[in-house]
Amino acid sequence: MSRYALIVSVLALATVPAASAASGPPPVGIVEASSGAGLYAANCSSCHGPGGEGILPPGRPGVGDLVGEGPSLRNVGAATVDFYLRSGYMPLANPHIQPWQSRVLLTNREIKKLVAYVSSFGHGPPIPHPDPASGSLPAGYALFTENCAGCHQVAAEGGYVTGARVPPLDGLTDVEVAEAVRTGPYVMPKFTPQAISNAQLNSIIRYVDYVQHPQDPGGWSIGRIGPVPEGLVAWLIGAALLVAFCRVVGRRARYE
Repeated sequence: MSRYALIVSVLALATVPAASAASGPPPVGIVEASSGAGLYAANCSSCHGPGGEGILPPGRPGVGDLVGEGPSLRNVGAATVDFYLRSGYMPLANPHIQPWQSRVLLTNREIKKLVAYVSSFGHGPPIPHPDPASGSLPAGYALFTENCAGCHQVAAEGGYVTGARVPPLDGLTDVEVAEAVRTGPYVMPKFTPQAISNAQLNSIIRYVDYVQHPQDPGGWSIGRIGPVPEGLVAWLIGAALLVAFCRVVGRRARYE
């Protein structure tokens, strides 16, 4: 190899890290480990601290050269950890963006190990075991309208609030809905059993299950996009039928 070719090769290799850094942080991946402590140390500690104490901004570079800034995990309980991992909210690619439902990167066995390890950092809500079949659908509708529809809409389709997006509730399991109610992920308030009893929670979950596959005994649902658009469609169809009727009547009157 000539001296010129050698210099070019060295310069090319030297610029690879700079180009990678300029393109932004790499996609989040999972470092495998055989224990909950190992999984936490490899995938969570850079943002949440070695002992779950959290890292306040400005943080330090962690896994994937991400700046670690995460809340404390002390006393969050098994329900919080289980929800964030099973919904794909965590691990988060960037600590400055809102967690959102995404592909779950951990296996069920790894999630159980992490949940057991992180929940040992203190006392918090355990993983709930809801029974929506014992709940009341009308009561669930009333409770959801009073406590949840202001953000999630009455059809549980999600929306927007100040500083955050509100996710739709489709695709969540009964346990995940119960975990969200009890732990209050992100900006959502949490509801203790004193605020919403377990029986009331069962009714809310039954309603959430219903709105994911609602019945439409009244006819065409038009995608359940709301009363105003549905009313406009009804008026449009009615006006078209009225015009057609008038044309038919007008033709008969002309020939008679």
